Amino acid sequence: MAIDKALLTTLSEDESKKVRRLVEKGIKLPPQPAVLEELNHLLRRGVSDVRILARSISQDPGIVAALFKVAQSSAFASLQPLESIEHVLQAIGIKQTYNIVQAVSLVNAVPAKHNAKAFEAFWVRSRAVAQLAMLVAEERVSVCNIFPDQAFLAGIFHDCGVPVLMQRFTTYCKAMHLDEPGRWTDLAEEDQRFNADHCVVGYLVGKHWKLPEFICDAIRYHHEVRSMGNHAARTMVAILQLAIHLYYLDAHADNPEWESVMTEVAEELGLHLDALPEFIDDILERYHTEPH
Repeated sequence: MAIDKALLTTLSEDESKKVRRLVEKGIKLPPQPAVLEELNHLLRRGVSDVRILARSISQDPGIVAALFKVAQSSAFASLQPLESIEHVLQAIGIKQTYNIVQAVSLVNAVPAKHNAKAFEAFWVRSRAVAQLAMLVAEERVSVCNIFPDQAFLAGIFHDCGVPVLMQRFTTYCKAMHLDEPGRWTDLAEEDQRFNADHCVVGYLVGKHWKLPEFICDAIRYHHEVRSMGNHAARTMVAILQLAIHLYYLDAHADNPEWESVMTEVAEELGLHLDALPEFIDDILERYHTEPH
C-alpha cells in the first residue's frame, strides 16, 4: 500500500525527504489484514459482545494460534483456563486482546519475497524481544504504567521498518549483515548505503496501522532514549532497550548500544544499577520457563 502523504507531515524535513525518496523507489507499507480491519471497525462502533468479537478473530487460524500462545504467558496469568477466544477476551480484556492481535498480525502482513531465511530470523528476533518486553513490563507495571500487551505490541513493531526495507532492496540483508548471527542494522551504515532509516519507516507502518501514538513514537525513537528528555514514549523505549539487551545476552552476542544507555534505562524503569543484574537474571529465567 502506498504511503499516505498526510503521514509525512509528522516527520522532520530531513526524515520527510528520505521517505519521499523511498516512495519514488517504490517502497510500500504493509496493509492491515482483513480480520484486523473488521475488528477495528467493530470496536469503533462500540461493539463489546465478546461472542461477536471472537467470531471476527476466529476467521484467521494463524492469528488465533499466535494469540493463544501470547495469552498463555505468565504475564497474563489467569485463574481460569483459556479454552476459547471468548475466554481470552474475558480474561485479558478487549483492548488488550486487540493489541496482541495487531502484533501477531504483522508477521503475515510482510511476506518474504526473497531471502526467506533472513526474514524468519528477523521474526524470531522480534518475537523474542516482544516476549521479553512483555515480561519486563509485567514486572515494572506499578512503576512504569506500561502494560504487558502494550510492551508486546511495541516489541513486535519496534523494528518493523527492517522487513519493509528488506522487501524493497534485495541487497539490504547482506549489506546490513542480517544473515550473520549477533549482527543487526547499523543506522549510520543504513543511511549511507540506502539513504533510509528503518525507525522512520517503522513509525509510518505504526501510524498506518493506527497504533497508539506513544507506541508509534517508541518505534521512531527506540535507539534514542538518551535524547528523549521527558517524551511520553521514553518509558516504552527504555523497556525496549532492556528487552533488546536481554535478547543479546540470551544469544551470547554483544549489544553495541547497552553501555551508553544502561544508566538512563535503569533510571527510567525505577531500577538501581546494582539491582539490574538480578532483575535481568530473573527475567531471563522466566523467559526460559515459558514456551516461545
